[in-house]
Amino acid sequence: MLRNVEREGVRLTLTRRDGSGRPLLIVPGVMADAAAWQPVVTALDVPGPVYVLNRRGRQPSGALGPDYSMRTEIDDLDRVLTEIVTAEGVEQGVDLFGWSFGGLVALEATARHIDTVRSLTLYEPVVRPFGRGALDALREAAEADDLDRAVEIVNLDVSGFSAEHVAQLRRSPVWETLRPLAAPLARELTALDDHVTDLRAFAALDLPVTLLLGALNEGAAPYGEAFARFTTALPHARVVTMPGQGHLAHAQDPHALAHHIGETLRRADRHDPSACLP
Repeated sequence: MLRNVEREGVRLTLTRRDGSGRPLLIVPGVMADAAAWQPVVTALDVPGPVYVLNRRGRQPSGALGPDYSMRTEIDDLDRVLTEIVTAEGVEQGVDLFGWSFGGLVALEATARHIDTVRSLTLYEPVVRPFGRGALDALREAAEADDLDRAVEIVNLDVSGFSAEHVAQLRRSPVWETLRPLAAPLARELTALDDHVTDLRAFAALDLPVTLLLGALNEGAAPYGEAFARFTTALPHARVVTMPGQGHLAHAQDPHALAHHIGETLRRADRHDPSACLP
């Protein structure tokens, strides 16, 4: 089921899986949309409704807009959270999950909605200077409207995947799915690099926080390095390492990721004090 939220004339769309109880909202990062997360939604064993946000720049949501920034993303999520609480009529709040770029957006929005967000789960969130070294090349690709080059850059120079991995992607049907998702990429990563975040300001968040890390990225650039900054800044967060996973568990092993998300929500539902301890 598709839901619409409007903010300042821009349409934001969400998918919704029916359920009864506290809702879960998933916020994808760059190079992903709601469709990419549907295998996780299908695998989730949770009773409440499950929403996935199609952030702006992804069809059928609206365009980034001329004044786009990370603040745009945070304000969008702020609006979406308010609309979900109103639509669902829930008093126990919303469970919020953010992946990668969407993780930082979710963290910042949670600070505004501390009475609304029941639990927060961040899967390998990123923060500046993530991707900075690839920005010039991404901007050149955007100016040339070269989506193939943008997909190549984000995989090679941002995510650090091998040339062989990119070659395999190019030969697969997935490549055509990735091309339109690369259209807003240069502006998204520019917005991330321009956004100054004092992660220490979130250390006192009074709710269960879980940080998910793919074991393949532990201590490694770029995702493991960014992850370490969040674990340092959020000392009371529960840290979970997912065996055999990297940054793309939603695509490569959605059932495993759904298991970890479900366990986090069950901990929050039981008001388990260990849910917000390392």
